[in-house]
Amino acid sequence: MKKVALILAGCGVYDGSEIYESVLTMLSLENHDASYQCFAPDIDQLHVVNHLSGEVVEGERRNVLVESARLARGRVKDLSEAKVADFDALIVPGGFGVAKNLSDFAVKGADMNVQPEVLSFIQAVHAAAKPVGLICIAPTMAAKIFGPGVKCTIGSDADTAAAITAMGGSHQACAVEEVCIDEGNKLVTTPAYMLAGSIAEAARGINRCVREVLNMA
Repeated sequence: MKKVALILAGCGVYDGSEIYESVLTMLSLENHDASYQCFAPDIDQLHVVNHLSGEVVEGERRNVLVESARLARGRVKDLSEAKVADFDALIVPGGFGVAKNLSDFAVKGADMNVQPEVLSFIQAVHAAAKPVGLICIAPTMAAKIFGPGVKCTIGSDADTAAAITAMGGSHQACAVEEVCIDEGNKLVTTPAYMLAGSIAEAARGINRCVREVLNMA
């Protein structure tokens, strides 16, 4: 049975990991007879968003690891404990928390940095020649992780694609049910809710992403 590490960014589309994308990834892994372990960095979120109003809640602080435990039913570990040797592959679901907590893309755009623990672990996975899947907004981290020329997709959003290009990535336009595969870097990306209009649409691309990652493992 192949074992996959998942990196979560909190819980909730606007300030953490996108819940549907995360659960669909977990379900797809199980349906492909793979196991997984969730991880998250033990850091504060950039901010907290009221998911009913969409507004930032002033003065409230939440922890990425603690919030990720909501999504993982408590079965999540501090990313600092993750060991590359224990896994065959890595997948990062989307959600604005990827651009706010796992990186600062939401604030700095093409001048972004990836959170140090996240960067170190994913680069170690890559150095071990193990495949990586990045979903939804997560491919904005690709150029910072894999270097110039890496192929990836966030679907067709022009501004986000331009930022990826500015960072040295090679953005490939992609439909919601499709994936972009960079064979040399063992990287698989899919748009999910960057394009999806329903959970069923998101599921098709995520399922294909999971399948391709496992095939590479």
